[in-house]
Amino acid sequence: MSIPRRSQVEKKRFSSFTGKGLLEVPSPTEKDWPKDDEGDYVFKDSGQEMDSLPQPYRMINKMVNLLFDQSWKVIQERDALREAELSRIQPVTYPPHVENKLSKMPNCMAVSQDYVFIGGAKGFSIYNLYSAKQICIWEKLKVDVTSIWTTDLGNEILIAPVDEMGIARLFYFYKDSLFLIKAINEASTLEPVTSETLEMDTNICFRGDIKLSHPVHIMKIKPPKPVTGTTFKSPLEVFAKIEDCYGLGSGQNHFIKESQWEQQAAIFHASYKKYLDEKGEEEPLSMASFHFLLPSSIIAMPAEVKSPSGVACVLGIHWTGSHNFFLYSLNRTLKDKVDPEGVWPCAAPIAVSQLSYTCSYLLIACEDGVLTLWDLAEGFPLGVVALPEGCFCQSIHFLKYFLVYKGQNVYPEGPLKSQMQCVVLCTDSSLHLLTAKGTQVPTISELVERPVKHPEEAICAVAPVQAFPGTVLIFCRNGSVQLMDVAKPQIICAFAPPRTYNLVVPWKPVFVVSLQHPCFLLRGDHPDEIESDDTKDIQNSIFYFNLEAYPLLENISRNHTIPKTDITENMAFTQVLPLEKRCEDFLERSFQKLEKKVKEEEHWTRLHRYSLMLQRENFRK
Repeated sequence: MSIPRRSQVEKKRFSSFTGKGLLEVPSPTEKDWPKDDEGDYVFKDSGQEMDSLPQPYRMINKMVNLLFDQSWKVIQERDALREAELSRIQPVTYPPHVENKLSKMPNCMAVSQDYVFIGGAKGFSIYNLYSAKQICIWEKLKVDVTSIWTTDLGNEILIAPVDEMGIARLFYFYKDSLFLIKAINEASTLEPVTSETLEMDTNICFRGDIKLSHPVHIMKIKPPKPVTGTTFKSPLEVFAKIEDCYGLGSGQNHFIKESQWEQQAAIFHASYKKYLDEKGEEEPLSMASFHFLLPSSIIAMPAEVKSPSGVACVLGIHWTGSHNFFLYSLNRTLKDKVDPEGVWPCAAPIAVSQLSYTCSYLLIACEDGVLTLWDLAEGFPLGVVALPEGCFCQSIHFLKYFLVYKGQNVYPEGPLKSQMQCVVLCTDSSLHLLTAKGTQVPTISELVERPVKHPEEAICAVAPVQAFPGTVLIFCRNGSVQLMDVAKPQIICAFAPPRTYNLVVPWKPVFVVSLQHPCFLLRGDHPDEIESDDTKDIQNSIFYFNLEAYPLLENISRNHTIPKTDITENMAFTQVLPLEKRCEDFLERSFQKLEKKVKEEEHWTRLHRYSLMLQRENFRK
């Protein structure tokens, strides 16, 4: 609702005659009116009446008018935003299906099979996904668990929590029983109580009916030092190894020995010792990102090394600020020299790398916005694509490849080759869809643009929903959670906890999406309990959202696959099939056409014979 501005938007100035003498009430008849000269009146501008005010009232009047104008401008802008907000179509918002109240604040969550693993203070606990019943609890730490990971092994589950001290532990969960196998990187300076507990739990693990081999230390990898020198002992060795040498002092093909770098560093420290920190230089923090890679033709391995199928044989790793992606073989012992079997150099430092769920595709994103796609299963790169100008990769999320069939997203039955889709979240909160198909050039499209008008709607986290083809969960800074269809793209619906709860840190929500079931879990906290000083009285809740229970998503959950027969009959989906299948279908259609042609020729032959027979009968008559 807008308010008219009559006096401030358009200031009308009018003139008036003001008499010099005293004003009197005129008589009702015109004859009695006094006849004064026009000189007795002075022409004045009413807009300048305020200028005649003495100071400081004149300045106060101008400041009040300026403040009023600025306030009116803000009111109009807010009114326009309110009208635009009311005109926007709001998605349907669904409440959670189940609420699980906890006595301690959960820091992280993981889902595997029908179990939920929640890490918090002094350890973690295990709950049933559907009934929210606590099955097991392990709280033997003096610090909190900050992250937790699970791996599904069929009937068994491996659990790897990491605490605030950076210590990772490996647990084994089987038949509702939890066993501690080993602390991966436990420091020797910790109290002996933890070691006793570790030995006790390990003995319990191997007393059961499940026999597990002890973990084996394979190798210890450190960030490689940057190339700053050479092993050549003299310039003659350098000139013997290189071509097109133009001589010393030309500014080209110069090599500096490592000892020379050391001498220059010693001279620098000796000259500026008083200006340098006495404690010495601190090495910059370097975080490692790694992936376990399966055997493939793209990774060169020794011929004598044979790895079983489905077992990782190579560790791919890169460090913060590094241009190189290193490949280390896992078929080694501690006595072997730790050298990478392969190095993939990049033009810019690697920002993010991500491996697909099937371990078939690897995506490497550099700090300059260039994405490199690798098909590890087939052994060739799918292509290189650049993000729009000004966009830099923050996170990568692979999608299970889907097709749009009769206006609905569906998964094709059977395995696919060289078909990849993923969403890329950029640092400016824009979201992009990346698609690669075989030898075709990868395509990238913008799903959500940078929120300029509504900064509170900036995307802070994205999670694919494997149960629904072509859908992702979007978590915004204002605490909203929305389900998006990336094929259209548009918002399908939204999810929110009860109004008495909210997200404590909206830009870093605590959630987990199940890969086997159409559901996700979200942590919510009561605003009154957040400010409470007594941690015992704080009640935190985990909200369970069952996506199949909502009306808008029932149809998607039922019909989300397409059989191979529909793919082969539809010419638009022929590129999805592998090359062998496409050739087989092409030959089959060719044989069918040939058989049809042979039948037509036989039919014409019979007609010709019948016509000849009729002609002979006519001649006889």
